[in-house]
Amino acid sequence: MTVDAVEVVIEFLRTRPSIPRDAVRGDMTEHTTGATTVYLEHSGGYRVVREAMDRADIEYEVYALDRKRCIDLALLVREELLENLPGMILGGAEVLDIGEISAPVYIPDVTSREHVYGGEVSVFYTPYP
Repeated sequence: MTVDAVEVVIEFLRTRPSIPRDAVRGDMTEHTTGATTVYLEHSGGYRVVREAMDRADIEYEVYALDRKRCIDLALLVREELLENLPGMILGGAEVLDIGEISAPVYIPDVTSREHVYGGEVSVFYTPYP
């Protein structure tokens, strides 16, 4: 299967009106300290059923200078992923289900001094023609 699960999640989050579209990124190469950012990273997964379904574990981290803004956005990302992503067809994949691995926890960035909240979900998906 040639679906990039991170791109599927990025595409989904950028369509959500409650999440700032320009904040959602697949990597930190364009992150500017102080800019609110939703960073997504593929952290693992496996083929669940041969040629039919994959599981991708996706970590999300929200960076912001304001701690309340940071946790509010992290909880919003969590809610959107768990409640609204299942059943969507994006990036050549149909998202069958989402499972939570961990709820957002506080992990401040010691280098930039930004507030960071991060969580992780499992995305179960299958190719969609």
